[in-house]
Amino acid sequence: MQNWFECGIKYEKTLESGMQKKVTEPYLVDALSFTEAEARIIEEMKPFISGEFTISTIKRARLSELFFNDNGDRFFKAKVLFVTLDEKAGTEKKTPVYMLAQATDIDEAQAVIKKGMEGTLADYEIAEVKETKIMDVFPYAEEEKKIVLI
Repeated sequence: MQNWFECGIKYEKTLESGMQKKVTEPYLVDALSFTEAEARIIEEMKPFISGEFTISTIKRARLSELFFNDNGDRFFKAKVLFVTLDEKAGTEKKTPVYMLAQATDIDEAQAVIKKGMEGTLADYEIAEVKETKIMDVFPYAEEEKKIVLI
């Protein structure tokens, strides 16, 4: 089971126009604790940021699954409802879980999720897909990435 933490990093970014601007960008990192998440995000970001940067926020991201797609340049958060039947009451129960998909647009994100969920025996429906501001995701190891090809 992976524990994902969303880390906000504040630094001075050089814009295309050459101007410097202070920005805070969110990144997702796989870690066991908040302390480890901070240490991991600092190590992952050192090669990419010149100058000083600070970790402005760290919060636990409630994600049950991540689907990576090499074609995608953005990350989309999906609310997926698992549908179960309550036999005693005879009603359907929908349990929400959140997933992250790497894609170029919302339609591709839905396709990535559907492709990643192909082997699932449970009934589900995708209730919502929206773009996040997450810039990049850092799992423990590249081998842990569940890459979905569409």
